[in-house]
Amino acid sequence: MSAARPLSLAMPVSAPLRARDKIGSVDELAAKAEKARARGKTVVLAHGVFDLLHMGHMRHLEAARREGDLLFVTCTADRFVNKGPGRPVFPEQFRAEMLAALECVDGVAVSNWPTAEGVIRLVQPGVYIKGRDYENPSDDLTGKINEERRAVEAHGGRIVFTDDITFSSSSLINRHLNVFEPQVSAYLADRRDNGTLDRALAAIDAIKHQRVTLVGDAIIDEYEYAVPMGKSAKENIIASRFESRELFAGGVIAAANHVADFCAEVEIVTVLGEADSYEDTIRAALKPNVSLNVVYRPGLPTTRKCRFVDPGHMRKLFEVYTFDDTPIDGAIERELCMRVRHHAAQSDTTIVTDFGHGLMTPAAIRATTESARFMAVNAQSNSANHGYNLITKYDRADYVCIDAPEARLAMADRRSELGELIAGKLRSAVGCDRIIVTHGANGCVAYEPSAGVHRVPAFTRQVVDTVGAGDAFLSVTSPLVSAGAPLDLVGLIGNAVGAIKVGIVGHRRSVERVPLLKFLTALLK
Repeated sequence: MSAARPLSLAMPVSAPLRARDKIGSVDELAAKAEKARARGKTVVLAHGVFDLLHMGHMRHLEAARREGDLLFVTCTADRFVNKGPGRPVFPEQFRAEMLAALECVDGVAVSNWPTAEGVIRLVQPGVYIKGRDYENPSDDLTGKINEERRAVEAHGGRIVFTDDITFSSSSLINRHLNVFEPQVSAYLADRRDNGTLDRALAAIDAIKHQRVTLVGDAIIDEYEYAVPMGKSAKENIIASRFESRELFAGGVIAAANHVADFCAEVEIVTVLGEADSYEDTIRAALKPNVSLNVVYRPGLPTTRKCRFVDPGHMRKLFEVYTFDDTPIDGAIERELCMRVRHHAAQSDTTIVTDFGHGLMTPAAIRATTESARFMAVNAQSNSANHGYNLITKYDRADYVCIDAPEARLAMADRRSELGELIAGKLRSAVGCDRIIVTHGANGCVAYEPSAGVHRVPAFTRQVVDTVGAGDAFLSVTSPLVSAGAPLDLVGLIGNAVGAIKVGIVGHRRSVERVPLLKFLTALLK
């Protein structure tokens, strides 16, 4: 028997397929899948974030490949990853490349849909693969597994659940990568050990049947995007080039939309100006379960706050208010009070978003106080009312949520330690035993007599836009407090809400239940 012939350097050798060569668009994967099906091949699809590729992923994908002839994998685009600050750790291109480097994977794409159904409909896999932790639909926080199953079965495919070792990327990242500052990591490590995640998820689930009424100022937030060009040649001003414009329904409207995904019914009681009412813009922005109850002010505009913004870094240059903040009176005030009494009396939770633009008169405050079963209040200080719209105008509330400057201004106290100020002077002044004071990058401070003062750190330093973050915190946490959740837990959930909101420009979208559940799960795994 002759010896094997040694490989000659002159012999042509095919170069191995590079990982990058396996990466394409979802449309390209769909075209390859169609050709494979025409040849009688079975296409398998796996989808996920794959932020930290680990042994669980390897076993999952190897099992997937055994279900067919070709395995395609799609990973969620960065902007749709709702797993908290610093996530994804690896950007989408890196995640795609890591997946493509696996021998069992035949093609990879980044999905530009927030969920998997769009990819499934386009690729039409014969087999769609999920891990065993999705086998019981009731364990799926997102509720998407049933929709994914329907999308797969619509074109004759089937869903298969792999059964091998599993790890959580979030748990590994939380424990072994320095995503957070040391004090935040220590806080979260302590909460992971005492069942906080289960309590947080249960608290959010407990408010799903609530009816909520919001009373407050309607505001149109306008963003004029303008790029600074330089100093004017003839004036001591900066000249800018207009690029685009966005209109958002803000104020009480935005607050109502935030709570709408957490509770069954939401009512808004507010005032609009008959001149430049922007009612079409406002109604178009409402979530399906939000109802608008309007009293009109003749001859006046709906409050509009126009911010001129450098779009490069979302830096606000200056703002112009178009409004009349003369307090409502007469027939308009009586009509508002009647509507407040009617809706507050029928609601589990009433939230007052008082921006100090003339709506919350003493009569309106009295109507709300006397009729609300549970009353949550924020009295905002802003450039139009600084020093004149203090939380002390309310002599009764079941829950107060304001920021640190508002708390200090109301108590005329710049120096006291914030926790002592809340538990002492502020509590006495507003006659309220449940108070949370938000504190920007420092998180929040919560107080209730049974547990004392709790400090909850902020969970993100990635701030895109702070407009409306406090309103989102107030609107989502109010029904939680109404349902009896302890304030240390409410503060944690509220800071997660705030972390999500500061990543949103203006009111382009609202804080929603599923992203919040994912955020909390990623924090506390």
